[in-house]
Amino acid sequence: MPVNDSQGTRESGRRVSRRVFVKTTGAAGVGASLAGCLTGGGGGDGDDGGGGGRTDTQINTEAPEEDITIQWAADDNFADAQSEIQSSLEDAGLPDNIQLEIISGSFTTGDRRNQYNNILNAGQSEPTILMVDNGWAIPFMVRGQLLNLSDALPSEMVETVRNDYFQASVSTATYNGDLYAVPLFADFPTMQYRKDLVEDAGYDPEGENWAEESMSWQRFSEITADVAAQNGMDGFTFQGSAYEGLSCCAFNEFMTSMGGAYFGAHENLFGPIGDRPITVEEQPVVDAIRLMRTFVHGESDPHALEGITGDISPEAVIQYTEEPSREPFTNGEVVMHRNWPYSIVINGGEENFGEDLGVMPIPYGTTPEEAQYEGTGGPAAALGGWHLAINPNASDAKKQAAVQVLRAIMNEQSQLDRFEIGGWAPPVPELIDSEAARDLDVIGRYTTQLRIAGENAVPRPVTQVWNQESQQIYSEVNGSLQQNKAPDQAMSDLASALEQIENSV
Repeated sequence: MPVNDSQGTRESGRRVSRRVFVKTTGAAGVGASLAGCLTGGGGGDGDDGGGGGRTDTQINTEAPEEDITIQWAADDNFADAQSEIQSSLEDAGLPDNIQLEIISGSFTTGDRRNQYNNILNAGQSEPTILMVDNGWAIPFMVRGQLLNLSDALPSEMVETVRNDYFQASVSTATYNGDLYAVPLFADFPTMQYRKDLVEDAGYDPEGENWAEESMSWQRFSEITADVAAQNGMDGFTFQGSAYEGLSCCAFNEFMTSMGGAYFGAHENLFGPIGDRPITVEEQPVVDAIRLMRTFVHGESDPHALEGITGDISPEAVIQYTEEPSREPFTNGEVVMHRNWPYSIVINGGEENFGEDLGVMPIPYGTTPEEAQYEGTGGPAAALGGWHLAINPNASDAKKQAAVQVLRAIMNEQSQLDRFEIGGWAPPVPELIDSEAARDLDVIGRYTTQLRIAGENAVPRPVTQVWNQESQQIYSEVNGSLQQNKAPDQAMSDLASALEQIENSV
């Protein structure tokens, strides 16, 4: 059962010191658990483009004299902003003889991972720069398919990443103590809402400080249902499709906010594999699915969660990934929407809602004090983010130019530029809620909310078996959302599958 909102909103703010957001998240443990467990790819010493993912000597880091074009594999949003990014990087010192060709890839993270698998397994030399998800970067490092930047970059660049960046992000860019990628941006989800419609319906988000005080799922459902009914529209969209984004992020948030966990206390997130408790059969996890089913199917669902106002989400959310879930909200058809910062820039633009866009922390089902496991309860926000890595098969000239791109990427002003351009939050803690960030157009209005989301960030349990476990998780959760299986049965089946995977290593 969700807790009484009058108690939880004040207590939920105590989560700051309990998260792994700004402390080391077990990078050494991740590397140890992966070592020797993944094979394939690589070969060669990296100097001649052989693809070993390691160089014996540092790359020539002087700017190349000839004109050169660097292919950068990214997504539609980065490709659409190519000219702005190029200009920003040139202002940050990128030589004007280096041009970027940002290649658009799928917005769905699993599709991009598969694409890179094909490129790197084939030993292709292009693209030179790869934008890799923090959730699946490490297996590529283990296979020797990314260039070892500890060898390749000047030591001052490596030390800047190690010392100044979010340690949670750095841990997923590091293997066996070596840096293989530079964090490009951190990603923290929030709940966006139509502030104008909420106020017209009689609520006071400013007076109640929705921007900083998380509300319970119970109150969230009541408000959303009321505002939606008053305006004849849908209430709440999120990402419920059977894909990585459900297991790593949306369901991870619902589950954690209810006090549940995949493997108990968050100290177990990164292993040891086969020696950590599997806790998905416990009631808070089951209740997270019941909560989601209530949102989608209403209070008549046989497994609806008592106390939650139902039928606030369209059934289509069961098939939604990020962009399909955003579009109805941007089109003015939805009251509340869970998504990443990039969509704040879109929805907060003057062509859409402007200052009528409200942003608040993810709601919660129980407080941290009431939750059984350390790291659970409160306004959980899945830790997302992407890194930049260099293709070890690239030519020496392309690698040399790629170093110049990474140098400019790390420039603080260029990080702030990208924050404004696309909502790509700087991977440096002091920049996110800085005065300079607050002065940015659109996204600057919401830096406090993003800081709070970061303080409550929940990593996915990234180990060499996560890809297999993720598939089992999103299949079982999505199947239950479709009412194909009872929540408790789905989690029982999931527990068996996770146990088998854990014991197979």
